Amino acid sequence: MKMKEVWMRADAPDNDGKRKKLLISGLESGISTFIVRPGDEKFSSLGKVDLIVNKDGILSGNVSGKMVNISSPGDQNKAMDLCGKVDVMVVTTGDWSVIPFENLIARSAGKTKIMACVSSSDDAKLCENILEKGTDGIVIDVNDPGKVKDVLSDVKRTAGLDLTSVKVVSVKNIQTGDRVCIDTCSTMIPGEGMLIGSQSSCLFLVQSESEENGYVAARPFRVNAGAVHAYIMMPDGKTRYLSELRAGDDVLLVGRKGETKVASIGRCKAELRPMLIVTVSHQGGEFTTILQNAETVKLVTPKGSVSVNELKKGDEVLVHLTGGGRHFGMPVDEKIREL
Repeated sequence: MKMKEVWMRADAPDNDGKRKKLLISGLESGISTFIVRPGDEKFSSLGKVDLIVNKDGILSGNVSGKMVNISSPGDQNKAMDLCGKVDVMVVTTGDWSVIPFENLIARSAGKTKIMACVSSSDDAKLCENILEKGTDGIVIDVNDPGKVKDVLSDVKRTAGLDLTSVKVVSVKNIQTGDRVCIDTCSTMIPGEGMLIGSQSSCLFLVQSESEENGYVAARPFRVNAGAVHAYIMMPDGKTRYLSELRAGDDVLLVGRKGETKVASIGRCKAELRPMLIVTVSHQGGEFTTILQNAETVKLVTPKGSVSVNELKKGDEVLVHLTGGGRHFGMPVDEKIREL
């Protein structure tokens, strides 16, 4: 899984002030890459941004490419000829036809980045599924600054993950250990959390502390993620050790249905706590994760969530399964056994 790139156009309005407001609205919504007019490089003072200059359809800056408008078969043929010859194409299709994007994705074969201009959440969702692979990214193309967050909130959730229900084999107390709490700058809801595990091939969906109990108030910004050695799935599809995470890092939030979004870490806390090991089985293999032994730590199930204190043999929990192994967090196609 790899999160799609999200850019934004801030070059359309003729009025300088309106272009500035568009860029600010995108920046406040978490976008950092903007297409601007020549002369609008001055907007770099508004924040940490990457500005791509559009001059008569030619893109320059950190990338080189072209703006392409497809409104006829002839336009499509010209765009197809550009595949492999430019780094990126930012494509609009007027009435948002799918077929041109299918053809461009197939022709580019990864040699040219295909970015689709979208102005609605429906278009954004469609981009993710074209030829299963989807476009390489999305360019928010709206003139109303107030619409940016609406479109972007859906875009951030369009890159989904497959979750599998597996059965618990055992839950056993082990020695105390250092566990990591990840406090984010965002709030989560029940059924939403992070993917954590002792093996990169099986990551457990650990729920945020978004549910109250009789003793502790809800902390929906927090995931009590597990032992310092554990892997966590990151927004770029790589894994990292929990011990490596720091304030300011981005993390991947995942919901029960596999929907995803990105949040920033505000604080990580490693503390000595009583621990337990959860073992599950799937297709003859066994996988584990180590979590703090506390009633507020919950694993997500197909229909709800269950505290690790109440977890028992035969219960079902949700995990993300992958093949192969990892080398410095990157997937590698080789036999690796993590026991």
